Amino acid sequence: MIPLAGLPRAVRLVEVGPRDGLQNEASVVPTEAKVAFVEALSDAGLRWIEVGSFVRPDRVPQMADTEEVFRRLRPREGVTYLALVPNLRGLERAAGCGVRAVAVFTAATDAFAAANLGTTVPDSLRTFREVVRRAREAGMTVRGYVSVAWWCPYSGRADRQQVCRVVLDLLDMGCGDVGVADTVGAATPREVQELLELLLRHVPADRLGVHFHDTRGTGLANVLASLQMGISTVDASAGGLGGCPFAPGALGNVATEDVVYMLQGMGVHTGVDLEKLCRASGELQRLLDRPLPSRYLQAGPLRVPPAR
Repeated sequence: MIPLAGLPRAVRLVEVGPRDGLQNEASVVPTEAKVAFVEALSDAGLRWIEVGSFVRPDRVPQMADTEEVFRRLRPREGVTYLALVPNLRGLERAAGCGVRAVAVFTAATDAFAAANLGTTVPDSLRTFREVVRRAREAGMTVRGYVSVAWWCPYSGRADRQQVCRVVLDLLDMGCGDVGVADTVGAATPREVQELLELLLRHVPADRLGVHFHDTRGTGLANVLASLQMGISTVDASAGGLGGCPFAPGALGNVATEDVVYMLQGMGVHTGVDLEKLCRASGELQRLLDRPLPSRYLQAGPLRVPPAR
């Protein structure tokens, strides 16, 4: 199927459910269940999976077993397992259990950086410059993230020029690509395209990704708006899991099932088996004992009655 005009032929999906999705869960998910979830996502064809983060367990208790999860994962050809690292100590912990791809994360506002990282944006960038340098010396793949790239829960609308400066700093220090995140799920498609238009004056499209939360129902529309701007890396969370402990009011990420269904219907290749993806999310749904937000997961495939 040929994609609709103006859309990329293929999209790289970065699955963030095991990390960004689970980190906000109140009850701790057992290690074996996390491993099974990641393995099932790999079976479904996802090739970039954010497994966990090496942050302080007292700050994000759900991620306390990230080292053990990585140790239990079976390496798979063509699958990249990512971990978030906040500092050099986090990088050391990641390297100690064989992690080969890491992500560093800062923010577009000092207010959010203070809440999330306990520092300012400039100081976080200074920290990450050394983290990225050492990661690359160790042969690791490195991604960058900019949280609250559109709206901040503490200081309102983010300054687009500031977002651009932070993205360029992350790329300059050696990140292979940078994802800009609508952490509170407040952006609209027009706002998305306005920021991307500015970024694309300075950055090739293949070095940018987008990360949307669906708090106000604009997640899929924002994904489509990004694709129309030439972006082909999209973060999504199986089942629509998610939220951020440091972003009051933020709900789940845009659901991987919903993104895959939309893209397949528009002729855009994802490499994901939607049925297997739903099975992976369904198992987690049963474990959490509540419906997950993904519209496709709840509705299932369209059942067309036979013609008479």
